[in-house]
Amino acid sequence: MTAGLEGSHHPARHWHRLDDGRVQCDVCPRACKLHDGQRGLCFVRAAADGGMVLTTYGRSSGFCVDPVEKKPLNHFLPGTPILSFGTAGCNLTCKFCQNWDISKAREIDRLNDRADPEAIAEAAVRLGCRSVAFTYNDPVVFMEYAIDVAKACHARNVRTVAVTAGYILPEARREFYAHMDAANVDLKAFTEEFYHSLCGAHLEAVKDTLVYLRRQTSVWFEITTLLIPGRNDSAEEIDALSRWVMEALGPDVPLHFSAFHPDWKMADLPNTPPATLTRARDIARGNGLRYVYTGNVHDPAGGSTYCPGCGGLLIGRDWYELSAWALTPEGTCRACGSRIPGVFEAAPGAWGRKRQPVRFRH
Repeated sequence: MTAGLEGSHHPARHWHRLDDGRVQCDVCPRACKLHDGQRGLCFVRAAADGGMVLTTYGRSSGFCVDPVEKKPLNHFLPGTPILSFGTAGCNLTCKFCQNWDISKAREIDRLNDRADPEAIAEAAVRLGCRSVAFTYNDPVVFMEYAIDVAKACHARNVRTVAVTAGYILPEARREFYAHMDAANVDLKAFTEEFYHSLCGAHLEAVKDTLVYLRRQTSVWFEITTLLIPGRNDSAEEIDALSRWVMEALGPDVPLHFSAFHPDWKMADLPNTPPATLTRARDIARGNGLRYVYTGNVHDPAGGSTYCPGCGGLLIGRDWYELSAWALTPEGTCRACGSRIPGVFEAAPGAWGRKRQPVRFRH
């Protein structure tokens, strides 16, 4: 192994050699071009011995059983527990990152939990989890590990969820989402200036991923936009974003507006006022979106699901606790029969708001 690359190494996919001897990563639009021993911007994909390796395969920053609503997913197995984990590193450089201690990690030795794909799938079954989430940092950067975990999970009838910024190139995207059952995609803003200056990325690549998911896959997905005061929370931007979702993806894709709290390199900004989230929800619903939610604030009305047919309360939520359930086993409204899009079981789960850390024995 090339000197200077310590860690758990696993052959990586989606790369090619350049004429000058460097290796180019073809996972995300950054297309990092690396000499042997160098790491990409994500810090976990590296050039070694004329190829590429993933340096965090089988290693995690921690495991936890969460409510699936925390991902957030409101139309995917509501009320059920989901085994969540991440590794380290990220292919975006968001100055407002809410998980910066994980996604910006540069110390691979902090990944103390080691677990192979089979162990994770077995743990999910043992813990009663209906799904496993790749989260805390973007699974795009550890896609080989995530895919192997997904294969092991599917063999045990456990579903898989990607929590991601959607910043990935088409070929890698096809392989990655072929193994995902659901996703929550961060649409961080709706201006190129925001993506460029605050995330070090480009908006169009994320829009391409969302259109791909809608038109070319059966992956259930929902969208989250973290509203940051003075940066992406204007009525004009929310109007443009929700109009695009309506026109490009349709009225049934759930959209979550989430509250920012000061963190990482934007600790000088205030928290998002709850009224901003309510206004955003009203704008998006006014543009025709049927399922618009607020998050990171206590707002039972904004967190609940209502029938687009009769307006009745279908799924009541108080934080992550289900307070009402008016869906038939077939996923339709009990009152009017309208079909509700999503992935539902005959009855809701009863996990509630619990958060249960999990340690793997080595």
